[in-house]
Amino acid sequence: MCGILGTINKPFDRATLDLIAHRGPDDFGLESMGVEETFVQFGQRRLSIIDLSPAGHQPMETDCEQYVIIFNGEIYNHQELRAKLPNGIEFRGHSDTETILYYLREFGMAGVKDFNGIFAFAFLDKRRQELYLARDPFGVKPLYYHLGENRELVFASELGPIRKLLGKSDLDRGALASLLRLRYNPAPYTLYSDIKKVRPGHFLGFELSTGASRTVHYSREWTKPASGSVPTKSELTEEYGNHLEQAVKRQLLADVEIGVLLSGGIDSAVVAALAQKHYDTPIKAFTIGFSGGHWEDEIEAAAETAALLGLEHHSKKIGFQDFLDIMRTCTDIVEEPLATTSMIPMYFLAELAAKYVKVVLTGQGADEPLGGYTRYKSELLQEKIPGFIQRIVGAMAAGRNIRHEKIQRGIGTLGIQDDVERFLAVYQVFKPEEIQALIHTADQRSNSSLRYFYDSLNCAEKEHSVERMMAMDTRLNLSDDLLNYTDKITMRFSIECRVPMLDIDLVRYIESLPLPAKVSLRSGKLIHKQFAKQILPDRIVNRPKKAFQSPTKHWFRSGADQIREMLLKKDTPFSTIFDQSAVGRIIDQHQAGFNREKQLFLLLSIYFWLESATRDAN
Repeated sequence: MCGILGTINKPFDRATLDLIAHRGPDDFGLESMGVEETFVQFGQRRLSIIDLSPAGHQPMETDCEQYVIIFNGEIYNHQELRAKLPNGIEFRGHSDTETILYYLREFGMAGVKDFNGIFAFAFLDKRRQELYLARDPFGVKPLYYHLGENRELVFASELGPIRKLLGKSDLDRGALASLLRLRYNPAPYTLYSDIKKVRPGHFLGFELSTGASRTVHYSREWTKPASGSVPTKSELTEEYGNHLEQAVKRQLLADVEIGVLLSGGIDSAVVAALAQKHYDTPIKAFTIGFSGGHWEDEIEAAAETAALLGLEHHSKKIGFQDFLDIMRTCTDIVEEPLATTSMIPMYFLAELAAKYVKVVLTGQGADEPLGGYTRYKSELLQEKIPGFIQRIVGAMAAGRNIRHEKIQRGIGTLGIQDDVERFLAVYQVFKPEEIQALIHTADQRSNSSLRYFYDSLNCAEKEHSVERMMAMDTRLNLSDDLLNYTDKITMRFSIECRVPMLDIDLVRYIESLPLPAKVSLRSGKLIHKQFAKQILPDRIVNRPKKAFQSPTKHWFRSGADQIREMLLKKDTPFSTIFDQSAVGRIIDQHQAGFNREKQLFLLLSIYFWLESATRDAN
């Protein structure tokens, strides 16, 4: 696990590489290479997890000196991949980096589809004069790039080094409009007009001699129909449990101690239980809660789980002032504004865990492939309601002041026949008319961003619309929101965060299951809960879902004056872009009892981001 930085025809120094030193404090490498008339430079900061010896040093080159790699991530099946390589290779160590370097030499970029792990890497093929950038199928590891004139390329794990090398970058107002709609910027867009993100499950190829580039979606052909005899419910549960246990066991691969981020919920409890089963000593578990007696606090529930499983539990509580004080820092770390309030407790969680371990497991990523969110049950319900009834109910509810956010979202989707437009209505933080009022720019990208994955994943061929939504969520919403802030924040504290629920073999299996095994009108994650009952008591399996939320609904009402003072202040970067009367209406709505916490959090996040971007530009 580490941070990578590289360029074509644009040199950089050690100081620029050290902007991502937090991603790899254990070692660094910086090498320049000439490929015919092209200048290529690779830099890497290393967090030593597997093969702590100098044999894991990067950039790493093959014995023939024709292939070079810089790699960020972990390949959990690298020992299996190494066994497929021809005899005669004299490996210097046992790192996964060395395995995939030779695997790519042997099989080319087609071999990426065999990798089970979390990764972002650059692979240089000197013989063919080509450089490739690749990102794992769910976008657990970030990868940004700038493609300029004169065959110039800059890429990195974070935006900071790219921004330093480019200097001033313009705000992409179209990306800002999409951010306000979706709560995150979907790849390939960022808020900078000249910096992009590699899409999850894609690789980009660059010809060094001409500067030509191409994009390949290598992970699109994943879902497969269930075949053979139909197993019984108990057989299916056992089969699922075996896949999940193997996923967790694979992700215990490390030469350092591993901990677990533990909430009060079922997902992290299952991961922790399976991890402890295959770990020799009590695993250290970490939980963040909230002072003030809020419902969202999970410390007591997590402590019960930890005691039951024999974990060594560590916890900390935070309050509103902690939340507000660290929000500016979190926005700087994540580098992209988000509407997801849980990124703040994640900061304190990573800070706590970093005192004890270098690797943590998390229960993130279960809800999307397994159907855990309310919106999936709503989508199932809509399939059963005739369109004309939906349109009548939708028309009757239009214009009503509905305070319950989820009900409002659900009603807003009634009668929308097009899947992508309906999904957008479910996801949206701000409505199109609100975006127009806030920044006087229309959202023209969100639909095409969703439709790209809808088409490339062959969603139209899936029987149920909820399966289409789940497939897209797993590859789109996760990547640029939850996984983005998790990676950036944990790596700021030099921690590798692994997500066993998104193990590639496990998700392949889950997506092959019939829909009734995953979600019904009454509940989601059905097979997951059924298996959990075999290893956890019912009181843990059936706890109310809290989803790692913060009590911002209450905090933003009690702290409204502080928020108003910031967002409505004159002569700030925020005030030059946002219509402050429209912003004031959002604050007033929240005070009047409408839940606009996501909207306010996103506006605050953008406020701090604009301050930081303006400061860096100067």
